[in-house]
Amino acid sequence: MMKLTSSSFNDGQQIPGDFAFCIVDPAHHVCLGSNRNPQLAWSGAPPGTQSFALICHDPDVPSKGDDVNQEDRTVPASLPRVDFFHWVLFDLPASLHEIGEGEFCNDVTPRGKPGPHAPHDARQGINDYTGWFDADNDMRGDYYGYDGPCPPWNDEIVHHYVFTLFALDVATLDVEGRLTGQQARAAMQGHILDQASLTGTYTLNPSLLP
Repeated sequence: MMKLTSSSFNDGQQIPGDFAFCIVDPAHHVCLGSNRNPQLAWSGAPPGTQSFALICHDPDVPSKGDDVNQEDRTVPASLPRVDFFHWVLFDLPASLHEIGEGEFCNDVTPRGKPGPHAPHDARQGINDYTGWFDADNDMRGDYYGYDGPCPPWNDEIVHHYVFTLFALDVATLDVEGRLTGQQARAAMQGHILDQASLTGTYTLNPSLLP
C-alpha cells in the first residue's frame, strides 16, 4: 500500500506560508507568498508501476465569486464548493520516490509559467489560476505546474489542499498540450494501480487562523 508524506507540513495540519501563493498582510489583507512547492516523498508503489502522477486540488473553492474578497462581506460556509486544481504533474519516472522543496516552483510568476516540460523528464498541466486570472491584464497567462494556496480572505471556512499521488501502469499518459486537472483525471482512468493522499489546510481569514 502506497504512502505519501511531506517534511513541509503534516497531514491534516496548516500548510506554512512558504508554500502559498498568498500570505496574510494586515495592511492589505494579503500579499504574495514564496509559492514554493512542498517536499513530497512516497513509498510502497505496487509491482508494475511504470510512472507516477500527482494532482493537488482544493475542493473548497466557492462556486460563485460574488462575495470573494469583497469588503464588509463574507463568503458563506453554506455556499456550494467546487474543485480548484493547484498542480497537475505526470510522467514522473517509476524510479523516483521524492520531490524536493522548491524543485518545481519557488516564486510567483505573473503572466504564467512555461510547460508542459518539467524536471525528471516529467510533464505538467495547467492549474486553475490560468482561468482565475483570465481577465487580469497584469496576471493573465497559462500557469503550468504548481501554484500554492490563495483562498478568499473573507471565506468563512478553512480550505483543504489534497495532494494525491497515483501509481500508473503506463510510462507516459496518452495526452498532449495544455492539460487541465479534469483532463488528467480522465486520462488516468483504467491505468491507476494505487493512490495515496496527503491533505494540508490553509486560510487567509484572520478570524480563522490558529
